[in-house]
Amino acid sequence: MAATGASADLLTGVTSVLAVVAHPDDESFGLGGVMERLTGRGSAAAVLCFTHGEASSLHGCDGDLGQVRPAEFAAATSVLGVGHAELLSYPDGTLSAVPPAELAAHVVRLARLVRPSHLLAFDVSGVTGHPDHIHATAAALAAAGVLGIPVLLWALPAAVAATLNEEFGTCFAGRQPTDLTALPVDRARQWDAIACHTSQATGNAVLHRRLELLGSTEHLLFARQGQASF
Repeated sequence: MAATGASADLLTGVTSVLAVVAHPDDESFGLGGVMERLTGRGSAAAVLCFTHGEASSLHGCDGDLGQVRPAEFAAATSVLGVGHAELLSYPDGTLSAVPPAELAAHVVRLARLVRPSHLLAFDVSGVTGHPDHIHATAAALAAAGVLGIPVLLWALPAAVAATLNEEFGTCFAGRQPTDLTALPVDRARQWDAIACHTSQATGNAVLHRRLELLGSTEHLLFARQGQASF
């Protein structure tokens, strides 16, 4: 059951978004359904990614991931209709060592360039539990406080997280249905974007199972000016 408030109400006033993510593929594997819904309704989109994702344990193609994944990111963001995509070079897996104000400053800088009405990020848990996800979201929330704009947070229902953790031994963190607003999505372009990330999508059973469990629905939380309102 979705949280109080229809998905259409949640998207009212979302004329443009800046997605803030940690790794190439986060914009597609995690946020792809939401991005497709937003750009499909005419909202402009930009993406800021902090790392090249070179430390990933998945390696579904030949080549140095630090070089392969930026090209995958560029192709996927184009498929999703992203007008501006920026990839920074912080070492993968070490965002927790970067001063939070430094990460937030990048978000503020790019937001002042592309002027989004909203930021878009992972839930404060990082969804998967990855520390880089947590710190990327913290940067987005801190930047929102400076910019005075709302944040949409992508989250998982607790039941989906529990199923994935039971089946795969993962560390997904979910939310109760009453915390969430359901957003119907069409995943066609998301799947096309996912296919651009050959190094990470090949043999990725967890990704496929998560999208199977979610079906044609994603789930969002709403935060305003750096303060989550759950």
